[in-house]
Amino acid sequence: MLKLYAHPFSSYCQKVLIALYENATPFELRQLDFGDTAVIEEWAALWPLRRMPLLLDGARRVMETSIIIEHLDLHHPGPVRLVPEAPDAALDTRMLDRIFDNYVMTPVQRIVFDRIRPAERRDPHGVAEAEALLDTACRWLDGHLAGREWAAGDRFGLADCAAAPALFYADWVRPIDPALGHLRGYRERLLRRPSFARAVDEARPYRGLFPGGAPDRD
Repeated sequence: MLKLYAHPFSSYCQKVLIALYENATPFELRQLDFGDTAVIEEWAALWPLRRMPLLLDGARRVMETSIIIEHLDLHHPGPVRLVPEAPDAALDTRMLDRIFDNYVMTPVQRIVFDRIRPAERRDPHGVAEAEALLDTACRWLDGHLAGREWAAGDRFGLADCAAAPALFYADWVRPIDPALGHLRGYRERLLRRPSFARAVDEARPYRGLFPGGAPDRD
């Protein structure tokens, strides 16, 4: 049985959960609630950097979300192939996966983490940089998504696993411009995807943890 050390409200944990749910892959969730010291100590012993999620497949420890999803595609495949077999299509998928992680989720996290800091340690300049990067990425993605159902074409895959939580939280911290119709429509399609809808529902009890308050939608 696969074990996933994760928390359902984490964007990067949701990215892996989507991949698992897409193929109905059996796994045990080792939920990282910081009041459960036994699970936290177990996780820290396996991965001293204490970054989540972590996948345990037998004796093999798999870190980093994109690598975890590729591991699942290789060793626990299902009907939904998450990385295409064709090399060029696989490169496109991996490129988009990195774009969503680095240029959507990373600036979102920078904005969110700034909200958590004491007022005297906040970084308005850094937040402005993150907002500018996020806005630029969203404009590029809007153009890229014209005529596409999913990020890399007509099939759901790794890039969409990355996109779903990234765009979900991006619209919470800085609402996506209504003029970006392709991107907003894509976000809605992701919310209707059963695998992501399940991840969103499982995270609902934790919305009160969102810095600044979660919006009353989605």
